[in-house]
Amino acid sequence: MRFTIISKNDEKSKQTRSYITQELEKRGMKEDKIKPEIIISIGGDGTLLGAFHMYQHLLSETMFVGVHTGNLGFYADFHPEESDLLIDLIDRKEFVKTEFPLVHVKVHTDNGEENHLALNETTLKMVQGSTLAIDVGIGGKHFEKFRGDGICISTPSGSTAYNKSLGGALIHPSFQSIQLTEIASINNRVFRTIGSSIILPSHHTLNVYPNKNDTHLLTIDHLHFQLNGISSIEYKVAEETIKFARFRHFPFWHRVRESFISS
Repeated sequence: MRFTIISKNDEKSKQTRSYITQELEKRGMKEDKIKPEIIISIGGDGTLLGAFHMYQHLLSETMFVGVHTGNLGFYADFHPEESDLLIDLIDRKEFVKTEFPLVHVKVHTDNGEENHLALNETTLKMVQGSTLAIDVGIGGKHFEKFRGDGICISTPSGSTAYNKSLGGALIHPSFQSIQLTEIASINNRVFRTIGSSIILPSHHTLNVYPNKNDTHLLTIDHLHFQLNGISSIEYKVAEETIKFARFRHFPFWHRVRESFISS
């Protein structure tokens, strides 16, 4: 099996990476940074997000597994002290593939069209702290006029990230859906919003129409883009998915409890 490892730059992560690489190669596996069959992320969720964006062009051909050495490991199944177990399981190919939905973001600007994929969430805000004013459509029909700090569109797995801090719902990753959550909306006689998170199924699209003369800040997970001349943005459940190699049963709600409730 061809593998590659993406790790944080701290000493513990680097040592773990070195050990796993050495042991996998001893068992006849080859490190291949170009077309890996499995990508091992060593660090926290931010490290896995970076690995996802680095290899999103190979989503149909590769799968991910996480080793937790960071501050948050919601996507990680293993700790460094379990490296030998992980190595054995990879060697014996004792895993199942689990697929999580992604958000597809299509941005129309004066310069053409941009397409992005987000694993956790994408947000739209104004540059320099101004309030965002947009028309929001669902399924090609006008839904509401929004004004506020911004909007957040998250995946089910990303519903536990920024979306949760905004008061959005937690969604099991088995649901093919995206979630729209407001960021500090303003409601008056001109701008009226639903005020609650909206969960859209895979056959629905969400469209927003900003002021083309404004400069907007678009985030895709940890990536930031300043864009001018945006005429519209379309959000929907992506056709692509991210595949995780699951070597043992680790239920979603157990992850939620371990991450946010257990002390």
